[in-house]
Amino acid sequence: MSAYIIAHVEVTNPTQYEEYKKWSSEAMKAHGAEVCVRGGKVEVLEGDWNPQRLVLLKFPSMEAANKFYASPEYGKAREARAGAAIMRMVVVEGVA
Repeated sequence: MSAYIIAHVEVTNPTQYEEYKKWSSEAMKAHGAEVCVRGGKVEVLEGDWNPQRLVLLKFPSMEAANKFYASPEYGKAREARAGAAIMRMVVVEGVA
């Protein structure tokens, strides 16, 4: 069953965040992530949530998503992001 990583990102240092994007892109490629949403225009339809940046990645399974997150490749991206953004991230199982 597919799984999705959903990230809500508040970028605090745009220049440094570019380094994170570079390394996270490499990690996504290495782990077969399907990028569904990465940045782009956000329009609030209901409520008071107004995220600055959203990311939605699709993986073939929860195991694959967790393997991506725990990988050395994504670890390098997380190190590059330190101090550049506030990250809120979840993994959620898709519908069968």
